[in-house]
Amino acid sequence: MKTSEELRTSLRAIDRRNYPAYKSLAGSWSFGRYTLNIERVQGDPFAAPSQLSVAVDRRTAGFPPDCWETVWNRTALEDYLLRRFGRQANRFSHQAKGSGKSGVLAVTCPGQEVLSRTDCEVRSGAVTLRFEVGFPANGRTINAHELEKILFEFVPACVERSLLYAAVPAEELAGVTALAEDRHFIREELTRLDLAAFVADGSILPRESGVSDRPMEGAVPFRSPDEMAVTLTLPHRGPVRGMGVCRGITLIAGGGYHGKSTLLKALERGVYDHIAGDGREYVLTDRTAMKIRAEDGRKVTDADISLFINHLPSGRDTTHFSTLDASGSTSQAANISEALEAGSRLLLMDEDTSATNFMVRDELMQAVIAREQEPITPFLERALDLWQKAGVSLILVVGSCGAYFHIAGRVVQMDAYRARDITAQAKAALEGRPAPALSAPGFHLPAGGRTVDLSGSSQTRKTYRGDGYRQERLKVRRLGKTAFSVGSRELDLRCVEQLVDAGQTLALACMVRYARENLAGCRVEDVAAALMRLVEEKGLGAVCGGSVVPAGLTLPRPQEIFACFNRY
Repeated sequence: MKTSEELRTSLRAIDRRNYPAYKSLAGSWSFGRYTLNIERVQGDPFAAPSQLSVAVDRRTAGFPPDCWETVWNRTALEDYLLRRFGRQANRFSHQAKGSGKSGVLAVTCPGQEVLSRTDCEVRSGAVTLRFEVGFPANGRTINAHELEKILFEFVPACVERSLLYAAVPAEELAGVTALAEDRHFIREELTRLDLAAFVADGSILPRESGVSDRPMEGAVPFRSPDEMAVTLTLPHRGPVRGMGVCRGITLIAGGGYHGKSTLLKALERGVYDHIAGDGREYVLTDRTAMKIRAEDGRKVTDADISLFINHLPSGRDTTHFSTLDASGSTSQAANISEALEAGSRLLLMDEDTSATNFMVRDELMQAVIAREQEPITPFLERALDLWQKAGVSLILVVGSCGAYFHIAGRVVQMDAYRARDITAQAKAALEGRPAPALSAPGFHLPAGGRTVDLSGSSQTRKTYRGDGYRQERLKVRRLGKTAFSVGSRELDLRCVEQLVDAGQTLALACMVRYARENLAGCRVEDVAAALMRLVEEKGLGAVCGGSVVPAGLTLPRPQEIFACFNRY
């Protein structure tokens, strides 16, 4: 490995040369307490910034073992270090001058969730942080003096203030570790107490706006109804009271704009941990929970939707159903079946985003249209069996359909963002009212076992001179937060609502390419299992299949991996 002084010499040697000469700097350089890796050099000052990383030996970094020995503590530490490095980088970004993206010094900007990312990893005996630098130029001529400032002044300052235990406020880091351990404790308690979710008193559930995930100022703090209150004694914070949502069927009712969907949104995001100050630090949901909705126009491939749809007039087999353009009811049926195949033990649904004809058929409609003439078995007739026979819980937001009161184990009313237990009131209102059909024959879980079309693992491209073609890896592109392309094939995941980070979308795109190269002809469940095993053994960067681990990848849940390949 070359030294930092050799880097300085090499840098000065290429000053005022054409921009491509920067590529000679690629490699690893020792800066004493850390190693600087110049992994990818941009070809032009107006192109995407160069990718660099710093690696600090774990002994040099000095973080105590309790910060990184467990998965949950390590993820919290990585998230904290990334955010801290990012704040330092922002101070220096664009302080070096030049054309195009000259002087950029940036890392991925995380949202409110604490997630495992390639941007910062504590593994293999080192703390590794990946970031971008815009190599400075005047026009397209190298400005080595400005890059020297970045590499020898700005980056060392960021490392010294962010990645060394001695420079980190001890109380602040201890708070990060304590919060991670408290959240892990709550998740274990969910299993022990047979709870689907927990919402702590004092949580701030409303968000700042539709485009901001920060907590709303002046929002009503959540408080549990006494009938559902559970007090957990956390290892660090001590006793915390909150609403324990028991496994089974729970309805969230109330008038419009009173907070029903806000509570459901907090529960669907509760599969992830959140940073301190978010307001949802102690809102935790079964990690397998899946938000289910109608998804008009989605592609369905070889799905078993026979639990909900049968006896089609065309005679098509609904145990192996495929379509390029599913209706609302068909897509919702497929989404439930695929969630069950992915191991979800909790379904989250909102009346607003569900297909009406899938959710319920009232008495008058059943009288006019005979059951044998209707291929759709309403979800109302399957929900109780899903819980009683398969152990799959349901949390459903209702605002206009009272039929679900008949099967609900608990009914929560949101009244001006205040939760009330109205189970007894709802059950009393049912007296003297005839119950609709609450079950249907032929209950079974979907068989699964579908294979995914992963053909075509490479593409041809004309050579630079245009005199022939060469094989190359499929190009991966992220198209916004919830869409990507692999080669010429695009995939839209906007209705997979628990994708919360653009890095998860990019990771899924890389997983698709990896699967096309290595897992063609496998079943969806085998593809998902192989990918998660690869990540666990070699890190998230392994799905890229190259020697350089890119920044910007964020780990999705197995449920989102299933959802991705089911739509591909």
